Amino acid sequence: MTIKRYQVDAFTNRIFAGNPAVVCPLTQWLPDTVMQNIAMENNLSETAFYVKEDTGYRIRWFTPALEVDLCGHATLATAFVMFHHEGYPENEIQFQSRSGLLGVKKEGDWLTLDFPVHPVKPENDLTKFRNCFAHQPVQAFRGKEDYLLVFASEDQIADARADISAILRLDARAVIITAPGKTVDFVSRFFIPKAGINEDPVTGYAHTVLVPYWTGVLGKNSFEARQLSARGGELRCQLRGNRVAISGQACLFSVGEIFL
Repeated sequence: MTIKRYQVDAFTNRIFAGNPAVVCPLTQWLPDTVMQNIAMENNLSETAFYVKEDTGYRIRWFTPALEVDLCGHATLATAFVMFHHEGYPENEIQFQSRSGLLGVKKEGDWLTLDFPVHPVKPENDLTKFRNCFAHQPVQAFRGKEDYLLVFASEDQIADARADISAILRLDARAVIITAPGKTVDFVSRFFIPKAGINEDPVTGYAHTVLVPYWTGVLGKNSFEARQLSARGGELRCQLRGNRVAISGQACLFSVGEIFL
């Protein structure tokens, strides 16, 4: 049995930047253990699988360690593959997923994700983060699974040296860090070692948390954003009620086959 394997760099317009994802089109679902092993073998932050079912397309995402409920860059990569390499004829795709219905719309060279908002609440105890980074946050918030930490400046985000062992001790799945940007509205980074990824290069999901927060701070609902990982990525975001539109570009790195 062979499975086509696309590797796409998402949230960038050039290879060797953005966030790489593997996309595997399937005609029917493989056993979960097989999909998890493929993701482990790919050893990228995400491998996406999709199947056309009776009610439409369904997408699933696996890190090297586990299946996740939502992934932005791998959804962007999957839509890019379908639009440009798998003959999908329309300009908009709807995916069924563990996070409900997700849309992706092609607008020139940009793809726009339609994702649900993930709200956060203030976290008053900042002492629990004192060993996580070289600088200390000025505010903290707690979402359903993750912490959002706000820092004073873009330089503190760029220079952040994460203590992964300290992050692993937190009572949350992941940590998003953010600050005002110098040439964009805000910058961020995302650390999720409990999913087998110390730092995710560019994270669509994180912006479902970041965009509502920055709307409250800056008093507007459209943003230019940058994720300051080593690979880096550019995003355009807009708050639309209880949904977030997250736009980015993508480019194909490789096409191959998996032999099972």
